[in-house]
Amino acid sequence: MEKKVTITFYGGVGSPTGSNFMISDGVTKILVDCGLFQGRRVGEDTNRKDFTYDPKTVDALFVTHAHIDHIGRIPKLVRDGFNNPIYSTPPTKDISERMLDDTMGILGKEAKEDSLPPLYEKQDVTKAIGLWKNLDYHQEITVGDFRVRLREAGHILGSALIEFVYNDKRILFSGDLGNSPTPLLKDTESFKGTDYLVLESVYGDRNHEDRDTRKYILEDVIEETMKKGGALMIPAFSLERTQELLYELNDLVEHGRIPQVPVFIDSPLAIDVTKIYKKYKDYFNKDARKIIKDGDDIFNFPGLEFTYKTEESKAIRNTPNPKIIIAGSGMSNGGRIIHHEKQYLSDPKSTLLIVGYQVPGSLGRELQDGAKSVTILNEQIPVKARVTTIHGYSAHKDSNALLDAVAEAGDTLKKVFVVLGEPKSSLFLVQRIRDYLGIEAVSPEHEETIEINV
Repeated sequence: MEKKVTITFYGGVGSPTGSNFMISDGVTKILVDCGLFQGRRVGEDTNRKDFTYDPKTVDALFVTHAHIDHIGRIPKLVRDGFNNPIYSTPPTKDISERMLDDTMGILGKEAKEDSLPPLYEKQDVTKAIGLWKNLDYHQEITVGDFRVRLREAGHILGSALIEFVYNDKRILFSGDLGNSPTPLLKDTESFKGTDYLVLESVYGDRNHEDRDTRKYILEDVIEETMKKGGALMIPAFSLERTQELLYELNDLVEHGRIPQVPVFIDSPLAIDVTKIYKKYKDYFNKDARKIIKDGDDIFNFPGLEFTYKTEESKAIRNTPNPKIIIAGSGMSNGGRIIHHEKQYLSDPKSTLLIVGYQVPGSLGRELQDGAKSVTILNEQIPVKARVTTIHGYSAHKDSNALLDAVAEAGDTLKKVFVVLGEPKSSLFLVQRIRDYLGIEAVSPEHEETIEINV
């Protein structure tokens, strides 16, 4: 029987969230990621819809990394009948278990508010983790007629490119790509030798500040806010962004470049993930490993306090300004940060510093776009604090870096499928790839199936 390889885009198109792709030769069906769609709420209504494929017929699931928009519907997939292996790097498995437990609580709270059953429950998470298998970078396995291996993506700890080889053709799913070089992680591996590429485009239409510039901006924002006597609030993603900020703050404090003030990491999830980072320091780049070997605890410095319990979080307001509060969630669509925003957004001495992508519809995006007043916990809050953004702390490659990565594979690359971005971002990158590199590129439609020549 003649086999044709297809890729179907079940999520992650027209949006940076909801990553969910299927590659199949008509006999074997393999998923890449199964993430939550996100917006104003952590669990948008779209997540409750039935999968348009039968989870029971899927042979394997490969996970690029542990962000919730890439893993958040895995327990639902399992509940709906998927019962085959899930593969990822060891750090991704460990972090995913903690992320899914945390998100389950948020989803349960949202469901209760809407008088709906939870999207999934603890037994679904437990079963998913029971199906999960560790796969090291470059360790090759076979699923049907596909040879599969994971390669370094440089996005967050354990993040991976998923490479499929079929009839000697290489099909690469980027997942999310790191903003290399980063303070902690190894660089993204080259795309050389790839025939077909499924490429993220979160920042497909814009560029970041460079690494040195972002540190100077962070230093300036801290100094200015501390001088005014305000609170510096940083809504930080518990995974990667918090750890990078700790690394940067450690360096700034130890070299006397910023005043020593109380710094609170106000996120149980971020605290737990930081412990996992310490467990997997072999995954760090050589510079970070050398600093650790020389005896520096890169995630600790004078004035730093981890507030794990709710009462500890509430007590932060009793610490006089100036102070720095790093709290989840990164898009201000839940978590402890919203309580601090409610407290300090109306204070002109204070600052809200945004350090990551803000999805349309989220409170973080409203604030980033210049809202003069926002609703937090059913209360209207005037925004008098300074709101500013540092794009350089993004964990994603920017437009130029994405183009450079594609160019490395130009000799073999036949087609690029641009996904995981807002439409304007994806389409801008499509045009750049066509115009600058002369490579065929498209932005697929939701649930579109595309056949590739193997």
